[in-house]
Amino acid sequence: MLDKLNIIKQRYDEIGDLIIQPDVIADQKRYVQLNKEYTSLKALVEKREVYLSLKNNLSEAEELISQSNDAEMVEMARMQLDEAKAALPAIEEEIKLLLIPKDPEDEKDVVMEIRAGTGGDEASIFAGDLFRMYTKYCESRGWRTNIIDLNEGTSGGYKEIHFEVTGQDVYGTLKFEAGVHRVQRVPQTETQGRVHTSAATVMVIPEAEDFDVEIDPKEVRIDFFCSSGPGGQSVNTTYSAVRLTHLPTGLVAQCQDQKSQHKNKEKAFKVLRSRLYDLELAKRQEEDAAKRNSQVSSGDRSAKIRTYNYPQGRVTDHRIGLTLYDLQGIINGDIQKIIDELRMVENTEKLKEASETL
Repeated sequence: MLDKLNIIKQRYDEIGDLIIQPDVIADQKRYVQLNKEYTSLKALVEKREVYLSLKNNLSEAEELISQSNDAEMVEMARMQLDEAKAALPAIEEEIKLLLIPKDPEDEKDVVMEIRAGTGGDEASIFAGDLFRMYTKYCESRGWRTNIIDLNEGTSGGYKEIHFEVTGQDVYGTLKFEAGVHRVQRVPQTETQGRVHTSAATVMVIPEAEDFDVEIDPKEVRIDFFCSSGPGGQSVNTTYSAVRLTHLPTGLVAQCQDQKSQHKNKEKAFKVLRSRLYDLELAKRQEEDAAKRNSQVSSGDRSAKIRTYNYPQGRVTDHRIGLTLYDLQGIINGDIQKIIDELRMVENTEKLKEASETL
């Protein structure tokens, strides 16, 4: 373990020297990548200092106990020895987790898409509930959300809604939410009090940087149209909304939340870039999942991942068999406990894979 930590410290110092070099600062892509690597290594370097300090305390205490004739000094050394021995296992576990290769996507911002599935109007209402749940959760984390495009349901909620989330480690946290969410409850439109099952699909797409994906403008058809839905006086009067179609893949991205056509076009390109990036990412994730047989990420984005059962007040995450009887808290944005459990399972899986080399 110490050999790995020493290599990391060497790399950390090397990057520290590189990011102040003028030629590196001038190369935006390299500078951003090095800065991210520097930030990600910082926690390990700090843990290394704590680990080395504990190991030194342990060695000093053992040496004092074996060589000193002073009873008081020996007693103090024994206390130091006990403290170091008690603290070492925990710091070693933390280091093992930090040594697990990080997914480079985890630090990225995301574009989230929620689409109503089976269940008609009730599915649209549920999609609206999920949007509210995520915006409340993001607010609690200090992240910013911004609607890109939406299509409202006829009885409330959304047939689909696209929004971006910006903050720290957004994709690494929200990636666990991708998949099919089901709701079991009596719909507002149900007159006989029967429980119905409806569904909505959540997509979590890491936001691609300009240098992650290059788009040839000749391969994109651009259509301008009038905005619909909320938006003030400009709605349905100016061609400010923008729809992009990537001809080689057939992918479509549109934005209508800004009054400026230029700003809508810029955001639509950001979404299109992210979707193209996500296509490649989905292939990699499917291959990784097949190799790892992961509980948390099956690679199947159409998989049913969670059920919200209103009559019983419970939420069940099917990937890890977790059931919580706090439906109101969860639907109001308190999803951290679910994410923590999923992350713990993922880390355990990764630890098993990495155990031979740690």
